[in-house]
Amino acid sequence: MNILISGGGTGGHIFPALSIAGAVRRLHPDARILFVGAEGRMEMERVPAAGYDIIGLPVSGFDRRRPWRNVRVLWRLWKSMRKARRIVADFRPDIAVGVGGYASGPTLKAAQKAGIPTLLQEQNSYAGVTNKLLAKKAKAICVAYEGMERFFPSEAITLTGNPVRADIVDASLSREEAKRQLGFDPARPLVAVVGGSLGARTLNQAMAAGMSRITDAGASLLWQCGKYYAPEYKHLADGREHTVITDFISRMDLVYRAADLIVSRAGAGTISELQIAGSPAILVPSPNVAEDHQRHNAEALSDRGAAVLILDADAPTRLVDEVVSLTGDPARRESLAAEIRKMALPDASSSIASIIDTIISK
Repeated sequence: MNILISGGGTGGHIFPALSIAGAVRRLHPDARILFVGAEGRMEMERVPAAGYDIIGLPVSGFDRRRPWRNVRVLWRLWKSMRKARRIVADFRPDIAVGVGGYASGPTLKAAQKAGIPTLLQEQNSYAGVTNKLLAKKAKAICVAYEGMERFFPSEAITLTGNPVRADIVDASLSREEAKRQLGFDPARPLVAVVGGSLGARTLNQAMAAGMSRITDAGASLLWQCGKYYAPEYKHLADGREHTVITDFISRMDLVYRAADLIVSRAGAGTISELQIAGSPAILVPSPNVAEDHQRHNAEALSDRGAAVLILDADAPTRLVDEVVSLTGDPARRESLAAEIRKMALPDASSSIASIIDTIISK
C-alpha cells in the first residue's frame, strides 16, 4: 500500500498529517508513506524527525499585498506541477491525501490527472481555495464542522473532526497536579495565553498592558509570547509572583489540563485541541490569514456559546477586561467548557484512516 500525503507550512497542517500517517500505520504496519511538502517550510524538518520520507516542492503562496511578486510565484507553481507529476509517476500511490498548505495543490492535482483517488482533509469552517478547486474530483472530503455542503459536494463529505496529537487526547492528570508540574499554585486560577510558536503581537501588547490586573485579581499567568517577541517581553516576569513568560511551551498537554482559561488565536488545530480538552477559551482570530478563516472558526464556536470571540482590533481594549471577568466567574467558565466539549470529535485520525482503507479496497 502506497500512501502519498501532501501539505504543511504550519503546525496546524503538519500535526494532522502526521496523525493520519500514524493511524494508517496502525492499520497497515507495512504501508509505504511518502510526504510532499514545500521547500523551506517547517514540514521539511518535522516530518523526517517523525520517521517519514518527504520531498519538497518549490511552491509558495500568492502575495495578495504585492501582486507584482506573483510572477515568481507562478514560475514556482509551474515547476512544482512538473515535479509533482514525476513524484506521482515514480511512487505510484494508491491514494493521495491533502491536508492543506502550499504543496497540496500541485500534488493532488497531479494525482487526479493520473487517475489516483484523492482525499481532502479540510480543517477550517471556511474552506480554503485549494480544497475548493480540488473538491469536484475528490473521492472523500473529511471535515471538522457541520454545514460544509456550501463548499463541497455533499455526497463526498464525512464529518470526522481534525486529528489531534495523542498526548492531548490521552491526557488524564487532575488540574491541580498539572498546575504543580508547571510550577503554579494549584489554589489559584491559571490563565494561559498562547500566541503560537512565533508569537502574536496583539496578544502580547494586551498582556503587557494588563498582566498586573490579571494577577491582582487572584489568577496566575502563563504567557507564551513567541520566539520573535521573547527579547521584548520575557523580562516582564522578573520578580513577579504567579507569572511565567516563555517563548515556547513544549508540554501543551499539561497546559490544557492545568488552565482554567485559555487565550488563543483561532487556528483549526488549536480549536480542535481546545474541544478535546474541554477548555474555556477566549479566541482572538488572526486577521492575517487567507479567507479570514480564523474568524469563521471562532464564530462557529462563539455562536454556540462554546467560546468568547474578541476581534483582533478590539483586543487592546477588551481582552484583559474579559480575562478578569471570566477568571472571577467559575459558572460561566464551566458553561463554556461544557459547550466546547460537545463539539469534540476525538477519533478523527482513525476515522480518516478507515476512509482511506475503504477507498483503496474499492
